[in-house]
Amino acid sequence: MADASKISNSEWEVMKCIWGNPTCTANEIVDALSKRTDWKANTIRTLINRLVKKEVLGYNIDKKDKKTYYYFPLLSENECIKAESESFINRVFNGSLNGMIANFLNESKLSDEEIKELKNILDKKKG
Repeated sequence: MADASKISNSEWEVMKCIWGNPTCTANEIVDALSKRTDWKANTIRTLINRLVKKEVLGYNIDKKDKKTYYYFPLLSENECIKAESESFINRVFNGSLNGMIANFLNESKLSDEEIKELKNILDKKKG
């Protein structure tokens, strides 16, 4: 079973490419990431292989040429965000969501609009 909370920052970048294009080749991933990072193709292919081993990515092999691999996410972006969020709260705030929210609210400057939005979220959760 995949552990989405174990995805590294670099692997997140690969996943963002794949969530944006759910059936893509390694070359397409390399092209996309080469435009916004200074990573070499071999580095990106290593990240892809790690994600396959972690069971976050799956692949199909082209039936005609048997050389092209098409990668697809085995976990949705929301599943990964949820797992990462839970891991972060557990690691940093000992599992306390209230502690995390209080810390962020105390340390952040919020506009009136942002405060209103947060109140609306809490009201929806409450009611």
